[in-house]
Amino acid sequence: MRHASALPDGLPALRAIGAEILGLLLAAQCAGCGAPEVLLCDDCRDELSPRPIESLTPGGLRVRAALTFDGVRARCIRRLKDDGETLLSRPLGTALAAALPGRHARLPLLVPVPTSRRSMRRRGYRVPELLIRGAGARPLRVLSEVRARRDQRGLDAAGRAANVRGSMRARTAGRRREVIIVDDVMTTGATVDEAAATLERAGFRVLCAVVLAATPHHSEP
Repeated sequence: MRHASALPDGLPALRAIGAEILGLLLAAQCAGCGAPEVLLCDDCRDELSPRPIESLTPGGLRVRAALTFDGVRARCIRRLKDDGETLLSRPLGTALAAALPGRHARLPLLVPVPTSRRSMRRRGYRVPELLIRGAGARPLRVLSEVRARRDQRGLDAAGRAANVRGSMRARTAGRRREVIIVDDVMTTGATVDEAAATLERAGFRVLCAVVLAATPHHSEP
């Protein structure tokens, strides 16, 4: 009887939570096109359908990208990275999953590119790790930042390579374990190359890298 009588007492709290969720939905705008009262409209969701493309980094590492970083796709990724719209990690993670090799076999360990301390303080979450979880996998946080990196925006390929050089370390020895590097967006490939070099020095075997999106000049099939 005590449990049955407790239910009505909890109804106001449940109604309040429901009202907050409804308010969030009504205030939402589609991340891709700005349509009201929806987090992601059907048309923009279709734009996030994966179209995997492959390319090579300057260091020769094979990279597989689920999407190109342009249009609706770029706007949705910016909403996740810059505006705190973490609910987008599910559809974007689903797109990332399509680019992962070995989806029907045993998946190698997925190592996210480390999030800078500055970005972590600003966002409160690590984007590559959210995407890996959104893809239904588990991130292995092996890499960490050892020195601050400048904002990469506005830097050319040489500047980006210099900016990330020596900026990471591996927390543990690899013992020849096979890993795949995961990042959100690839522009020149400098960050992925630095992550791969750091892991290889620690004794890991880097099979390839997988990114959610690559800038258009990487979009050759």
